[in-house]
Amino acid sequence: MKRRIMLILAAILSFSSSLALADDDHAYTFGPVMIVSFVRTQPGKFEDYLRYLDGPYKKLMEESKKQGAIVDYAIWQARPHDSQDADLVLTITYKNMAAFDGLQARIDPIVKQTFGSLGKAQSASADREQLRKEVGSVQVQQLILK
Repeated sequence: MKRRIMLILAAILSFSSSLALADDDHAYTFGPVMIVSFVRTQPGKFEDYLRYLDGPYKKLMEESKKQGAIVDYAIWQARPHDSQDADLVLTITYKNMAAFDGLQARIDPIVKQTFGSLGKAQSASADREQLRKEVGSVQVQQLILK
């Protein structure tokens, strides 16, 4: 009998605390997610890297947008403070965190279409290291105030 009363009390407390949480709304909702990559081009390779971005990279990003895998992408020029800082910032925007579920399966066909195969894409990735070096990246999510 005592156990039954304890279970009922626990259920009542659990229910009342969930109601209290429902009344305590957040001042924001979650918005888009952005991957921000900081890139430093190798000396004398800035224009070569921009040609790559204007070629295969742009084709990959535009097709990803068309198929709904990403929302948008952008390339930003940065003023580096020293030789270790990024001179380019690349951003890719996704609708939300759920956009990452199954992303690889949606992107692989686009990569194959752009580069010919996944192996060729990996080789191209290694070749890009002669043009630039990624100096860091961050994933951020927009908080939209209500």
